[in-house]
Amino acid sequence: MRFLSACRCEPLSRPPVWFMRQAGRWLPEYRELKTRYDFTTLVRTPALAAEVTLQPVRRFPLDAAILFSDILVVPEALGQGYRFRENGGGLEMEFHLRDAAQIEALCETGVRERLDYMAQALRLIRAELDGKTALLGFAGSPWTLATYMVGGGGEAGAARLRSLAAESPAIFETLMGKLANAVAACLRLQIENGADAVQIFDSWGFLCGEGDYGRFSLEWIRRIIAALPAGVPVIVFAKGMSAQAEAIAAAGAGILSVDSAVRLSALRARLGPRIALQGNLDPSIMESDSPAQVREAVQLVLADAAGMPGHIFNLGHGMPPAAKLKNAENLLEVLGALET
Repeated sequence: MRFLSACRCEPLSRPPVWFMRQAGRWLPEYRELKTRYDFTTLVRTPALAAEVTLQPVRRFPLDAAILFSDILVVPEALGQGYRFRENGGGLEMEFHLRDAAQIEALCETGVRERLDYMAQALRLIRAELDGKTALLGFAGSPWTLATYMVGGGGEAGAARLRSLAAESPAIFETLMGKLANAVAACLRLQIENGADAVQIFDSWGFLCGEGDYGRFSLEWIRRIIAALPAGVPVIVFAKGMSAQAEAIAAAGAGILSVDSAVRLSALRARLGPRIALQGNLDPSIMESDSPAQVREAVQLVLADAAGMPGHIFNLGHGMPPAAKLKNAENLLEVLGALET
């Protein structure tokens, strides 16, 4: 598979391509499904999750499919559910962790069983893929998940989590340990049921606080990677954390997914040729009304990564809901032209 060759930093005529958040809200076929099923039903029903996963690879010549799911399924499997917001849409935790008793009550036993719908979906997807398209699984990092669990994510959740670490370090470690074990179990489940590679999303890692990323987030990512089968590619997307690239690679990540604020060539110069890099087109370009602007932006990323071993073309973050199908077509035409 082209994707796995890039993970191994092997030479290729063009980089493989997939999009973070490629399965979902920007596709008309997904929006049609959403008129009949809510998000959690789509996630928890194997046939529906498989269908949404396959929609973008049926429409576009992508090199990887990524399981349709959500990072909040891991807290749910531990006993802290999530739900739709009544007003304004989106997801939120059913309750926030407020004390040690709630954290102690999170139950690691049976996580795999409670996530069996993921395993079923992955087997369905694998049976439909052509043998050339990689299948990716994913999960959130313990730090990122914990920000949602204690305070709804973002700065509010990170501030509460930092306070917990400062005021009750043993309880903080209990929470992060349970999450690391659950995330590792989730990713192993995905790998055992067909995932060729997995991605860890550390979307809120940049909110750890200056100097604390290593102990608050990266240490737990390291433990997760160490618990996964050897040889399976692990991608880490740590938004805003390019300064920690060497440390993330040392923690076991074979592929770093890079946001749009960083030049791939500069990162390659720092890391050397053995770590693959994924990215890093600005996602907002996918909303453009100018095909020429899209093509120029794609060519700039390709030029920056020219001659680079192990480049996986992707966005610097998730596909925006207002992305235009024509822009994806233009992007893929630019990449496809590299093979002719």
